[in-house]
Amino acid sequence: MNIEKKKITILGAERSGKAAALLIKRLGGIPFVSDMADEKKISKTLSELDAAGIAYETGEHSSKVFECDFIVISPGVPTNSKVVRAAVEKNIPILSELEFSSRFCKGKIIAITGTNGKTTTTSLMHHVLTTCGRKSYAAGNIGSAFSEIVLDVKEDEFVSLEVSSFQLDFNQSFSPFVSMILNITPDHMNRYDNSLGKYAEAKYSIYKHQKEEDVFIKNGDDEILNTADHLTKAQVFDFSLTKAMQNGASVEHGKISFKKNGEEIFSCSTTDISLPGEHNRANAMAVIVASNIIGLPHDKIVDGLRSFKGVEHRLEFVKEINGVKYINDSKATNVDSVWYALKSFEEPLFLILGGQDKGNNYDQIKDLVKAKVKKIYALGSSAEIVFKYFHSHVKVEIKDSMHAAVNAANQETREGDIVLLSPACASFDMFENYEHRGKVFKQAVEELQR
Repeated sequence: MNIEKKKITILGAERSGKAAALLIKRLGGIPFVSDMADEKKISKTLSELDAAGIAYETGEHSSKVFECDFIVISPGVPTNSKVVRAAVEKNIPILSELEFSSRFCKGKIIAITGTNGKTTTTSLMHHVLTTCGRKSYAAGNIGSAFSEIVLDVKEDEFVSLEVSSFQLDFNQSFSPFVSMILNITPDHMNRYDNSLGKYAEAKYSIYKHQKEEDVFIKNGDDEILNTADHLTKAQVFDFSLTKAMQNGASVEHGKISFKKNGEEIFSCSTTDISLPGEHNRANAMAVIVASNIIGLPHDKIVDGLRSFKGVEHRLEFVKEINGVKYINDSKATNVDSVWYALKSFEEPLFLILGGQDKGNNYDQIKDLVKAKVKKIYALGSSAEIVFKYFHSHVKVEIKDSMHAAVNAANQETREGDIVLLSPACASFDMFENYEHRGKVFKQAVEELQR
């Protein structure tokens, strides 16, 4: 794709948008960045654009947006926003940042999506590749933006790419070597018109353009995914916690077995998976399938599974104080994630829940909360919603800050309890992102001992 001297508008100035603009500049294109945010809010990004000589506007999407050959859209910009609808009406081509970047990638892309587990699985895939001596870049919705690293990737190297549904909107030809969908459960319903079908369709575009020599790996226990095989030309492999797979990975008699056409190619003990919980076993099976397809050495795959330490903000152990453990699961931005978190512990829980609501239905975790949670601290703009739903089942107290919730938990817990931040909500009502929320939680925990 030759973009030299082409005028390209980038909608959204933050991480992905900024990286796309810098890539366009590097390739000889003429980028123009447009962001609705106030100039002060994104001043650091704007200083980088200034240094690169890239034009931009803030606080609006003016008519300048449409003076271009095509538009690159950042994942944070809603596909149904006024500016996007106007561009569609004007027949201006729109590419996602993911689609645009992929056209310049010489290496092999392993693209990983799903409602839950994609950060852990992407990190594990990257870790196993590295353990096996293969060069891998962790990028996308994790680590660096795809546009930031794409020109550095050589033909014999890999990109372990975490992909959200937002990044899959406006894809036209994105075709990874390996694609994975870990699961599909309701999330971001406010962006997809409360339609699980529309949300699933966005996920499906990760494999729709794959070729016959490519590979699609899916969760064989997911009823929605089991109806979607026909949408791809790629080779399909499953992983399952409950069924024996003839083409894929499954749990059999205390071991994880990978089979191809019924023949066992690889096996390891379930105890080789370093992270707790059945959901992490499922994530590991997806990586085992991909690792075998790539042809990585079996002993090194096992070494990678054993040595992986997990990711920040996902069931991250922070500290134990007076026999009470503090766990940071800030990345749990939907109800399904909280279900997995609650299932991971047997100890009594004090749960910090709430944030920016995304159309949550708490019915899925009600019984687990009743069985395992001693008290909920409700936080953020959805605090009243959380209180109204749970107060008849468990003690609920609304708190106005993370520090207030952590301090209250410190006063009320006893040895053997766990304080779990697992919000089930987005973070943007009080924090910059889920990472910022997790760091504030960890800071509040650290201050308890001062």
